[in-house]
Amino acid sequence: MMKPEVEAYFYAIPAARQEVVATLHQMIMQLYPQAELDMQYRMPTYHVDTGWVAVANQKHYVSLYTCGYHHIGEFKARHPGIKTGKGCINLKVSDPLPLEDLRAVVKHAIEHPKG
Repeated sequence: MMKPEVEAYFYAIPAARQEVVATLHQMIMQLYPQAELDMQYRMPTYHVDTGWVAVANQKHYVSLYTCGYHHIGEFKARHPGIKTGKGCINLKVSDPLPLEDLRAVVKHAIEHPKG
């Protein structure tokens, strides 16, 4: 069961980005059904042991946050047209959604939180 504050966050996302967020949420929960989902830093955050990822609706894109660049380096090399930050991937609605590579990022962040 989803916590009310997480559910409210998901519900408030603009329609244009809801599909991207829903797809990321479903992917993470399929990989880690035991993940604890709460709100940290005002965004839905998925915790498994000491690893975590977060999904956030931004003004012009949806971000997938990890705890460091070492989790997204390979993704960035494979998808140079998708904007990234130090430890996040910023997905515009118009960007392709490379689920296999996003899945690899999530797995690395959850299973190797320190590196």
